[in-house]
Amino acid sequence: MNGLNPRQWEAVTAPAGPALVLAGAGSGKTRVLTSRIAHLLEGGVRPGEILAVTFTNKAAREMRERLGRMVSLDLRPLWMGTFHGVAHRLLRLHHGALDLPEGFQVLDAEDSLRLIRRVMREAQLDEKQWPPRAMAARISRWKDEGWGPEQVRTQEGRGAVIYAQVYGAYESAKARSGLVDFGDLLLYALRLWQVPEILAQYQRRIQHVLVDEFQDTNAVQYAWLKALAQHQNLFVVGDDDQAIYAWRGARVENLLRFGEDFPATRVVRLEQNYRSTGAILQAANAVIAHNPDRLGKTLWTEHGAGEAVQVYTAYNEVDEARYVVGRVQQWLAAGGKRAECAILYRSNAQSRAFEEALVREGVPYRVYGGLRFFERAEVKDALAYLRLLANRHDDTAFERVVNVPARGIGAVTLDRLRAAARAQGLSLWQAAGALGQGKVNEFLNLVNRLDRELAVATLAGKMEGVIVGSELRTWHAREGERAEGRLENLDELVTAARSYEQQWSAEGPGSDLAAQPGNLLSEFLTHAALEAGEGAGDAWEDCVQLMSLHSAKGLEFPLVFLTGLEEGLFPHQRALEDAQGLSEERRLCYVGMTRAMRVLVLSHAESRRLHGSERQAIPSRFLREVPSELLQDLRPRAKISRPAAPVRTVGADIPYPLGCRIQHPVFGEGVVLDYEADGRQGRIQVRFPSGVKWLALGIAPLERLA
Repeated sequence: MNGLNPRQWEAVTAPAGPALVLAGAGSGKTRVLTSRIAHLLEGGVRPGEILAVTFTNKAAREMRERLGRMVSLDLRPLWMGTFHGVAHRLLRLHHGALDLPEGFQVLDAEDSLRLIRRVMREAQLDEKQWPPRAMAARISRWKDEGWGPEQVRTQEGRGAVIYAQVYGAYESAKARSGLVDFGDLLLYALRLWQVPEILAQYQRRIQHVLVDEFQDTNAVQYAWLKALAQHQNLFVVGDDDQAIYAWRGARVENLLRFGEDFPATRVVRLEQNYRSTGAILQAANAVIAHNPDRLGKTLWTEHGAGEAVQVYTAYNEVDEARYVVGRVQQWLAAGGKRAECAILYRSNAQSRAFEEALVREGVPYRVYGGLRFFERAEVKDALAYLRLLANRHDDTAFERVVNVPARGIGAVTLDRLRAAARAQGLSLWQAAGALGQGKVNEFLNLVNRLDRELAVATLAGKMEGVIVGSELRTWHAREGERAEGRLENLDELVTAARSYEQQWSAEGPGSDLAAQPGNLLSEFLTHAALEAGEGAGDAWEDCVQLMSLHSAKGLEFPLVFLTGLEEGLFPHQRALEDAQGLSEERRLCYVGMTRAMRVLVLSHAESRRLHGSERQAIPSRFLREVPSELLQDLRPRAKISRPAAPVRTVGADIPYPLGCRIQHPVFGEGVVLDYEADGRQGRIQVRFPSGVKWLALGIAPLERLA
């Protein structure tokens, strides 16, 4: 208990009853949770009467290890683990009450997907129209809500008939084989509480329930907790300002309404931060304060103000990556470590520019919680088509995409092709031509057609052509939760091809380029292969950390770059017209800012090529929400200059000069690009996140921002 601050002490020693601990970023919540358990044990509560639930096995292990150093008791009877782990333990103990076989097995995500794919084949469903991965994502979401197939039919209406049928067939197939998936673990655990004698047994046995990251609980998890904690001794720790997982079923509403469900709740706010400097916390507090419906807290620290939060305005994404990597090199030259530097981004597609800059400078890096850009499945699929255009006898590329998107070419046909190729010393392409099988011929004809149509296309044109012509874009668009990220990566691959082409033209063989376009294609494919194989470090090596903002939660770094702060990118385009979505984007920004311990650099670009097209970028509203006195501009923002043509007549009374930012009640924030006629009798051209529009000055309700 030594060293606890007053608010931590209040939480740890709170009397029995419901308690909600609002634990801000870096406020020592893990210490509070473990100290609370130690306090209960020292007060006479037996280990077997305590249940502590976390969201990761790593967090559970850390808590148990800390607790072992704090008390000299046998902690084996203590119930501690993830929701899924605790549920699995209960199901093993009470499988009979749920009609589960004693030796039931748990499917992992890939096994579950394979079973769903088998069920769909048996139902003769076209995988192009009903992608199995999207089907699996929907079923998982419904289980998070506690819905079975019948509830899907009633809740989702006629549009979900096929999904409900597959869901029901999938459940039947699992039952026949004695299988459960991850979602079942929670659903079955909740159903277990519908057996009165079992619920009563655990209500008597478990006298204290403690929950970490409570803002991330879903509907089933909260219902399970409420049923168990009838004694009201429910101690939950969470932060509504760090609720960023609504897309996977988490409900911040569980935390917001906790006081209503448990009226005697004691609320304790942990606001002293032990991680970041005062300047970083003031900036983060200013951003999150714009969210409505918060329970409210303000982080502070005794560490002092530290350096101002820095803002870099890049010309484009290449300049942004160049600057960030340059700052990393300065950090290293001053004696810092690579692992102390984190580059955070909203979209995984943004990693490509940073990866290329790091490889170019020879700086080892690691993509945390994900694959490097050129290793991502959808990127490798598109490149495999490009490789076949360059070389029909590339067997690896052939095998990768002969049935991607799914076109009915199964394992048996592929085995026949491999056997024929081996026996006759042929490539798979040659063996396929000799086989004369209908579906295989369709694939050969597709590749040949793409080659003819794209023969004189630019490198970027070829890349876009194979993505569209192969129907990879259409296929991935139906993949549910994964669709957006996959499509962004395919668009970024086109951007990568265009950038490489421009670099080749500027620095490569010059006039030879037009004469030998095949060289450019081969060089780009080699570049992609090298990018996939170089620059990465293992988890234990000293390397720069690249990660999405969602992956960054729970981590901390001395130097943090929060990149791509532009409207439509961050906040994301889909959140701009949705109040709840925008609030979650702001929480994501708050999470990113509070990862920084000593130095926080925010960056945005004036122009960005993203998702396959170049656009003038509008600085993120999150930048404006930070008071200017807390920010240090590293480069003055360049003003948008007037186009040389066409000629406009401009008078002295210009209410909205070129380059100024304006606000429109419908279209949002925009940047003035051009205008016609004089003063308020004319019109202005404005770039909004939704596109460029002309507005009549005498009519449009505009507010000048800067």
